[in-house]
Amino acid sequence: MIDNMILQKGKLLIRKLKDSDKQLLVKWLSNPMVLKYYEGRDCLHDLEMVNEHFYSRKGDQVTGCIVEYDGTEIGFIQFYQIDDAEREEYGYTDMSETIYGTDQFIGEIDYWNQGIGTFVVRSMADFLMEKKAADRIVMDPQICNNRAISCYEKCKFNKVKLLPKHERHEGEWRDCWLMEYRK
Repeated sequence: MIDNMILQKGKLLIRKLKDSDKQLLVKWLSNPMVLKYYEGRDCLHDLEMVNEHFYSRKGDQVTGCIVEYDGTEIGFIQFYQIDDAEREEYGYTDMSETIYGTDQFIGEIDYWNQGIGTFVVRSMADFLMEKKAADRIVMDPQICNNRAISCYEKCKFNKVKLLPKHERHEGEWRDCWLMEYRK
């Protein structure tokens, strides 16, 4: 069994981040093609930023993971229970519900447009529903990120709320969709 494995399904393996993954994240998050969709092209990550954003989040309940496909490390995914501030912003008032959020990207662009992202999102949604007893899973892609939205809709996520000026990206506040998957 792989150390820190979260899930394995066919050629897909998702495992927890390790210290040795830092350079992978630097590589992916300094590629303008990846940054166009994740973080922004004006936000190139060096080792210090990777440490700050992915490894030094004290008290954070985020589980950061590396996505491997057919033995190759190709991307990143993280999952977390949304906090009270996000519940309020998103309009979730039933505090008995377990709601998880996820964020992800494929950093190896040779693996884009092959359905792998859809497989990753669907597999993580199944994992969160089955193993973490999630009632809902939410994501908040920018409304102009058609690649992500199309992927999430294929995975049965629905647009439920427009989030105006929700995320700062490349110097501008961007509108996002709250998308959710329910049991």
